[in-house]
Amino acid sequence: MARFTIPRDVYHGKGTLETLKELKGEKAIVVVGGGSMKRFGFLDTVVNNLKDAGMEVELFEGVEPDPSVETVMKGAQAMRKFQPDWIVSIGGGSPIDAAKAMWAFYEYPDTTFEDLCIPFNFPTLRTKAKFCAIPSTSGTATEVTAFSVITDYEKGIKYPLADFNITPDIAIIDPTLAETMPKKLTAHTGMDAMTHAIEAYVSTLNSDYTDPLALHAIKMVSEYLIPSYAGDSEARERMHNAQCLAGMAFSNALLGIVHSMAHKTGAAYSGGHIVHGCANAMYLPKVIKFNAKEPEAAKRYAQIADFLRLEGTTTEELVDALIAHIKKMNAQLDIPSSIKDYEGGIIDENEFLEKLETVAELAVGDACTGSNPRSITPKQMEQLLKCCYYDTEVDF
Repeated sequence: MARFTIPRDVYHGKGTLETLKELKGEKAIVVVGGGSMKRFGFLDTVVNNLKDAGMEVELFEGVEPDPSVETVMKGAQAMRKFQPDWIVSIGGGSPIDAAKAMWAFYEYPDTTFEDLCIPFNFPTLRTKAKFCAIPSTSGTATEVTAFSVITDYEKGIKYPLADFNITPDIAIIDPTLAETMPKKLTAHTGMDAMTHAIEAYVSTLNSDYTDPLALHAIKMVSEYLIPSYAGDSEARERMHNAQCLAGMAFSNALLGIVHSMAHKTGAAYSGGHIVHGCANAMYLPKVIKFNAKEPEAAKRYAQIADFLRLEGTTTEELVDALIAHIKKMNAQLDIPSSIKDYEGGIIDENEFLEKLETVAELAVGDACTGSNPRSITPKQMEQLLKCCYYDTEVDF
């Protein structure tokens, strides 16, 4: 038996923040990240619309990029004190991811983070509140997914939480918010969306329900990401839709080892964090090459290339064409081809090699590895990570 879950309502198009005026409830807590939503006036619009709906509103501000366990606990405590019946989160993936985890601890104060880290082990939510997500970036698609990524900074690990319970009730896809994204964020979130769609299409859990969403998202990202990066407003709007479609696909088909690697390398090194979308972009060509040793995966990658009308007549040629396509997009988006060159070399080679065995083991054990189309051992993961660090060919 398979399952396909998305929010009950997805409102899309410019001006859809007005939908908040129609929510029914008494209290709403708004979870938000840094100052950009406030600076551009979107936070005030959200608060005012909720008040127009007759609700008392409280803010939980300052969710950091790559939200921490500590922030989640503070937010849950604030919710328990305020007792909202709506949780509304606006911003990038971080505040929405954080709010999803806060939701669980709000409704179940006695649960533990260790319990939630077990895939599809959340308690039944909506006993106290419903959830509305409003993304300001075009990549994570957390507004339509059953996933949340929370970081334990003490352990240097990102935990992907997974449960259909945390799929929001309402997603508001208003492209006006995405028009404020800076170029680098546009590039990184856009390639995150591309990775979501490609990994969903080749996942072992792909289905007739997820394939059309994944393929159309791949085509849209291929067509609109570069113009969006250049500042084209129509392309920004199309990318906001594309990333949402990719999210619907991967939330139900799951992902693969590109994300396993990104989760476990993101916070592992003292030199700095590897931004999630950039990590995905760097790793994706290498993982396609690795996975293509599996015939069924190669066939699926070739189907993507054929759908994009890339040149090639054999499966191998089409797979190579897809890899070349991704690399060309990365170059146009000023994304490096290796970890070694990331942000001018902030990830120290000695530290990378010293932690390689541990990071590889953690990546293999990541929740996303199980649906990857080719199985991988810790030793193979070490090899693959080294290929990603040095930008060497994957031939195993």
